[in-house]
Amino acid sequence: MIQTRKVKKIITGEQTVDGAGVRLVRVIGRKDTKEFDPFLMLDAFDSRNPLDYIKGFPWHPHRGIETITYLIQGDIEHGDSLGNTGSILDGECQWMTAGSGIIHQEMPKASERMLGVQLWLNLPAADKMTAPMYHGITQGEMPVVDEEKARVRVIAGTYKETAGARSGDFVKPLLLDVELNAGAEWMLQTDPDASLFIYIFQGEGAVGAVEETAVAVKQAVLFSEGALLQVKAAESGLRFLLAAGRPLQEPVAWGGPIVMNTQEELDTAFRELKENTFIK
Repeated sequence: MIQTRKVKKIITGEQTVDGAGVRLVRVIGRKDTKEFDPFLMLDAFDSRNPLDYIKGFPWHPHRGIETITYLIQGDIEHGDSLGNTGSILDGECQWMTAGSGIIHQEMPKASERMLGVQLWLNLPAADKMTAPMYHGITQGEMPVVDEEKARVRVIAGTYKETAGARSGDFVKPLLLDVELNAGAEWMLQTDPDASLFIYIFQGEGAVGAVEETAVAVKQAVLFSEGALLQVKAAESGLRFLLAAGRPLQEPVAWGGPIVMNTQEELDTAFRELKENTFIK
């Protein structure tokens, strides 16, 4: 019998201010690293008021992680120490491997609506100091699977034989943007050993099989292990980000924008920042 994933935890996150003054919701963070492994942090933003976000995230460092910024709506200009510049626009994604060290900035521009997330994906200990890389995914490069009652955008991994825009060079997550019509039922065969959660962008619905659990907009739902995920949309429809990945089960030493495995490695990173030797 196939084991259906059950709801392990529902999180609404905490309102916070980050960067130079950006209002957002920290859905998962430092206290959640063990349960959500290999995912470290999820910041969600949804605003029609540019004053909530235009101060942006000026130049800052990262090491030891990958940051994945996915926009449903909005405009974020970016630049980094590798020389990459550009904008993340509606339906686009920025996938940055910080590796041994990168300095970048993300500066949202006034838009009709700023709706999206930034997800931090941990790097394995063996790859913490890999060379930094940048990957931009445009709307046209992101595969879309249209079904009778659903539309699935495949950001990373594979969905029903459709390969996503990225597979992941170190951790290989499954990242999907799933949009369900009113009343639609949706099922996904999953890697039973992967950590899996969804974050609801819009609408409401229910998850699970016999014992359905109601879920609503701006909630994150962490699931137990299992080989099958079941989701049902309410009459309002449902749109969510799905993230799944096999846990690294490694120690986490987290200091601001840098995530390593030991305090000694953190101390080295911050010393190098002071000595201007951070960028390799």
